Amino acid sequence: MNPERARRLAVLLVALSTPALSGALSGQSTDPLSAAVQVYIDSLTHNSGIPGLTLGLALPDGTSRGFAAGWSDTTAHREMRATDRMLQGSVGKTYFGAVALQLVSEGRLDLDARLADYLGDEPWYHRLPNGDDATIRQLMSHTSGIVRYELNPVFLQDLTREPMRTWTAEERLAYLFGMEPPFAAGEGWDYSDTNYILVAMAVEKVLGTLIYDEIDRRLLGPLSLENTVRSDRPAVPGIVNGYGGPENPFGDFDETVSEGRLVFNPQFEWAGGGFASTTEDLAIWVRHIHEGRAFDPTLLDDFRTGTPAPLGPEASYGLGVVMMQLPAGTAWGHSGFMPGYRTEAYYFPDYGFALALQVNSSDRPAFDRPPLLLLSELAEIVSEQLGLGR
Repeated sequence: MNPERARRLAVLLVALSTPALSGALSGQSTDPLSAAVQVYIDSLTHNSGIPGLTLGLALPDGTSRGFAAGWSDTTAHREMRATDRMLQGSVGKTYFGAVALQLVSEGRLDLDARLADYLGDEPWYHRLPNGDDATIRQLMSHTSGIVRYELNPVFLQDLTREPMRTWTAEERLAYLFGMEPPFAAGEGWDYSDTNYILVAMAVEKVLGTLIYDEIDRRLLGPLSLENTVRSDRPAVPGIVNGYGGPENPFGDFDETVSEGRLVFNPQFEWAGGGFASTTEDLAIWVRHIHEGRAFDPTLLDDFRTGTPAPLGPEASYGLGVVMMQLPAGTAWGHSGFMPGYRTEAYYFPDYGFALALQVNSSDRPAFDRPPLLLLSELAEIVSEQLGLGR
């Protein structure tokens, strides 16, 4: 047995023997999978600084389950529920990317066409770094050399000063105008929300409609993802409180919700994220993506053709997907961050299931180990309970 699996099993055994945790299962489902998962996530909130979390499973037989542990609000002592929503952060890129890939299969968007072919007539376009050369494929794979607006120090100052501001696409891009790119288009890798802002703008230019409406029509409706909603305003239905911590770079706040509304406007990220959901809905979505139901499955090879990226063990980045080798096995999916929230949503092809984990804290000291490792540990529990082998 490898050391990581032995450590995880030891933690699980301790959790199962702890009366406070095992007692939490009284009145809940007693099937072995649900029991093992519930006890383990309860142990995470008991033994770390994590306030609360939700977990979604989308299983090989087509069923799904949702779980919750800890607090959705530590001051009001409201328990987290599986039906609570959290901001997905960058995982939202997967919806915007899926619409773009649908347009590729329809012959309305070309992965290897230059972005300038779609947006080059905009009056600001000549000021965009690498704007003359970057292609749609390079934008979706973060190889365009067009850097992040969302971590620009001037943008963060402006966001802190006006947390409820509604941003136009051009206002986001303006923080980059005239900058020197870190590398020529196609000659490096650098993660950037700006890339997906530009892809979304190209999609809207092609279709003449709002991409949020297209996501509703093409994805959320047909796939019955009823618990996934836009995070394009402070009033996000069902959002739970999050905790940004004392070093939150996106504003001078710890708690993210006041009187049922976010204390900042999440609209600032748009196509860089842009959604909130339950984790059960998110796990179902991830399984749809990787089993070929989000866009033409003949594009899955392009989707999973990756560029090496410093995002995890043996990680590479495709067209809106992170691929890596976790202790639990091969994982395909995406991670997300927004102030007060962390998200991990991955499909495990060795087993045929998807897991999504959301935590209502982005405060680094709250975690005794990375959320991605927690997801991997949970994947091992699920695979063992289902009797699945690699």
